[in-house]
Amino acid sequence: MSSSVPPFSELLANCTRSAVHLEMRDAYGVSNEEERFKAWRKGFRHDPGDRASWWRPWLDLIQETVDRGVVVRRARIVSEPVSEYIHFEHSGTFTNVAAGEQVRWLPRRRASDIALPGNDFWLFDDRLIRWNHFTGDGASAGPEISEDPAAATLCSEAFEAVWARAVPHEHYEIR
Repeated sequence: MSSSVPPFSELLANCTRSAVHLEMRDAYGVSNEEERFKAWRKGFRHDPGDRASWWRPWLDLIQETVDRGVVVRRARIVSEPVSEYIHFEHSGTFTNVAAGEQVRWLPRRRASDIALPGNDFWLFDDRLIRWNHFTGDGASAGPEISEDPAAATLCSEAFEAVWARAVPHEHYEIR
């Protein structure tokens, strides 16, 4: 595995067919979400009708990628009842969908017999993996890049198995 990780925008720019993201934690403590999470805890909710208030550079990047014909999908494996953090994520996921990303949710109990990698990941064009490493409290421990064919196959098969069982965002109800 390489420790030199290109910027995310470059990884998506070089992607030609598909970018899939599998998230398996019930809480993340990444610093760039801290203020939004605090505001959400105090009752703030994005207004779907006021796109200008919630649109951000990440959504531009996803929309540009989808507009080039790349299919972008995200699957989240979650414990139920969901954690406060997952509730926060769910409430803002309509923004990802508005940008063209497809999102599904899989209750963890329905993932028990799926062989899953040990870390969250992005898989680009079924060959390039960006592993997302986290500390015990959910802070980023830094990404890592791999082009290991066996690991890419594991990621692809795991993602597709999760995707087949998962509930589309618009039908997943928080419990």
